[in-house]
Amino acid sequence: MARGMTVSPSLPAILVDADACPVKEEIYKVAFRRNVPVTVVSNSRMRLPDHPLITRMVVSDAFDAADDWIADHCDAKSVVITADILLADRCLKAGATVIGSNGKAFTMASIGAAIATRAIMADLRAGGEAIGGPPPFTKADRSRFLQALDEALVRLSR
Repeated sequence: MARGMTVSPSLPAILVDADACPVKEEIYKVAFRRNVPVTVVSNSRMRLPDHPLITRMVVSDAFDAADDWIADHCDAKSVVITADILLADRCLKAGATVIGSNGKAFTMASIGAAIATRAIMADLRAGGEAIGGPPPFTKADRSRFLQALDEALVRLSR
């Protein structure tokens, strides 16, 4: 169930892991300014701007269906927006640029530590530890995200 324009494989494109993404409006703003297509991938239909640069991809509600679609469709000209560390790892291995919704880039140099930290936190939670969740999303995160996305698109456009 997609709508939007056909994407040239030689131009940058943005793929959004959208179900819990707090920066969708910021993504659209940068994409419209840079004339970059965006594919919004989710497990359910969500409200999107009616714009030829925006494509909706609703996948099944199967476990990791959105992650699988994104990992299968990203490449070296893709900017993937996700907070999912395991998806970030898959996309980095496919050559994509990956940015968290807080504006911090996932890189091949940082992903191993992120995966290890994720595993430790999962073990602590499984053991009954009350460790809390991620820090609250801030204006500084939003600003850092806008700058990181803009810089990534400039870099990929060269």
